[in-house]
Amino acid sequence: MTQIIGTWIAAGLTLAIFSFLYKDNPFYKVAEHLYVGVSAAYAVLYAWANDVYPMLVEPMFLGRGAVTTADRWILLVPLLFGLMMLARWVPRIAWLSRWSIALTVGIAAGLGITGQIQGILLPQVAGTLVPLTSANNVLMVAGVIATLVYFYFSIAQKGAVKVGSRLGMVFIMVAFGASFGYTVMARISLLIGRLQFLVFDWLHVVK
Repeated sequence: MTQIIGTWIAAGLTLAIFSFLYKDNPFYKVAEHLYVGVSAAYAVLYAWANDVYPMLVEPMFLGRGAVTTADRWILLVPLLFGLMMLARWVPRIAWLSRWSIALTVGIAAGLGITGQIQGILLPQVAGTLVPLTSANNVLMVAGVIATLVYFYFSIAQKGAVKVGSRLGMVFIMVAFGASFGYTVMARISLLIGRLQFLVFDWLHVVK
């Protein structure tokens, strides 16, 4: 019975989302707001269950894990910054949240730069250093060089530099087109999944 009720709710919400294809309407707004609310609630519960509780509450207040007194005192630092983040709800002390936001943005920027260099830039550089023994390798190296020439603005775009820049623009457009096509195919895959759910799981059409 629970599964049947869940299927009907999911089908109703799916049809409510699809109703936006006709025009904006109250059914779509209800489904949209419900989706946003459930997503926000899930994010809060996920952060509590996977971050706050096991990494702060258990070691600091419940004494679980291999923690010392010094470790508990250190945990006061993230606790303080977390409480300062909640100061946004109190207008008189809302400025305290800027410290937490600044710390979070700084750490995210540092980790992001390191991750981009180690996870994307260096592997791409290493992947470009290949022997020119096949047409694929030649095309890849030529595309990388032409793309770099396109973004080289220190000299005038004339002669061979202009030709390389135009070729680089072609490679960039091809890459953008492939990325856009991949995005469209991913959305179509989601659409097919929802249609299959409506037809086979909700309407019980025999496959």
